[in-house]
Amino acid sequence: MSRPDITLYTTQTPNGIKISIALEELGLPYKVEKIDISKNTQKEPWFLEINPNGRIPALTDTFTDGQKIRLFESGSILTYLAEQYDKDYKISYPKGTREYYETISWLFFQNAGVGPMQGQANHFVRYAPEHIQYGVNRYTNETRRLYGVLDKHLASSKSGYLVGDHITIADISHWGWVAAAGWAGVDIGEFPHLKAWEERMAARDGVEKGRHVPERHTIKERLQDKEFIEQEAAKARSWILQGMKADAKQ
Repeated sequence: MSRPDITLYTTQTPNGIKISIALEELGLPYKVEKIDISKNTQKEPWFLEINPNGRIPALTDTFTDGQKIRLFESGSILTYLAEQYDKDYKISYPKGTREYYETISWLFFQNAGVGPMQGQANHFVRYAPEHIQYGVNRYTNETRRLYGVLDKHLASSKSGYLVGDHITIADISHWGWVAAAGWAGVDIGEFPHLKAWEERMAARDGVEKGRHVPERHTIKERLQDKEFIEQEAAKARSWILQGMKADAKQ
């Protein structure tokens, strides 16, 4: 039995790069299958066998019993990698400790709060076929509120990370979303402690390597070019709306 035997199914999104960053932080070998979500590859039968929900990221590995295991949902995958492979607690804490449970709390905070709310802000700010100010306000304001929670928490952090004295899967889960704050119409400069945390994370070798999987992570540079932002949003708007129609037929 060979472990790890990891294949990561991903694309260049805040959720996708969570997993490659974790894998790089752990120094684990892995293979990458790029999923072209603009062509609805994630809806093809072979991929639905891995993730029935038809979303990225997903991961397969050889489990401890020698059989293949499939993982989907980014929080679940991060928890799996930490519990199975982080024996030195590089990105986690021992199960049952105070820090372990705090890490899980912040991981769920991102999965249930920051990701969904910022994702909806992205949609109404960039992709909706018509401008709906209520939707823009509702989700950008909620994203700002959640950023405020993070900013206040980080202001009291002695290490500069979300939990304890080092990086965890909670930090990794948040980073890609916070790095893309401007895409959702949120100015990260409003949150100085969160901005400093984002920059601290970006300076890590594991984050730098992992964020460029399966292709270069360029959102921070793109946000400096308003014309390019409009072009990219218009291009993405078309296939996102097509994807919504495909989802409605399922």
